Amino acid sequence: MQEIQKALQEVRATLEEGVSLLAVSKTHPAEYIQEAYEAGQRDFAENKVQELQAKVEVLPKDIRWHFIGHLQTNKVKYIVPYIHLIHTVDSMRLLQAISKEVVKFNAANKADRVVDVLLEVHIAQEETKTGLGVEELDGLLKEWGQAPLEGVRIRGLMAMASNTDDMEQVEREFEVMNQLKQRIGAQYFAGDDNFDQLSMGMSGDYELAQKHGSTMVRVGSKIFGARYYMK
Repeated sequence: MQEIQKALQEVRATLEEGVSLLAVSKTHPAEYIQEAYEAGQRDFAENKVQELQAKVEVLPKDIRWHFIGHLQTNKVKYIVPYIHLIHTVDSMRLLQAISKEVVKFNAANKADRVVDVLLEVHIAQEETKTGLGVEELDGLLKEWGQAPLEGVRIRGLMAMASNTDDMEQVEREFEVMNQLKQRIGAQYFAGDDNFDQLSMGMSGDYELAQKHGSTMVRVGSKIFGARYYMK
């Protein structure tokens, strides 16, 4: 699988300073992830809890796993012990569920684990995309400010641009997110150096996302090829 190593090198060569690469490994077999790991990649993303769990069991323990799918509150407990970053938090209810499971995990294991999360914002011109509207985002953060939750740390924002060939529209959406990240940081996280992430940009538009403040790009098909659906 030297193709994966070559693809990784090509993608890394296009990253701007300060931008981290998240290899989206969802639907791809563990062998592909191992190849990328051996080429130095450590951050991988999955979107289904069951598939993530299966891969965690057989792959190196120093992989930093990211969750980028819709997360149901009843599935939170399965990923709390090891997840590095949850990108798709879109409600106070989900934040509370994460906090509850982290507190339980820490009590049972005499640990002091904190789970990092991103708040997902809906900016795309598609109803199928998930995430918080801007007013909902402000409402959630006002509530958070009044009573921060134990065991959870908000690290920034995440968004997906519209699935369109109109790159000017995509660029406008990325810039909206860039400005929103700056406003939210100043308004709700002043003096908090941990609020430092803006996750946006995928295989088809990540180079554009970098120009508008993205600190983390989520690249799958450019590294692993077309999605692989196991039968």
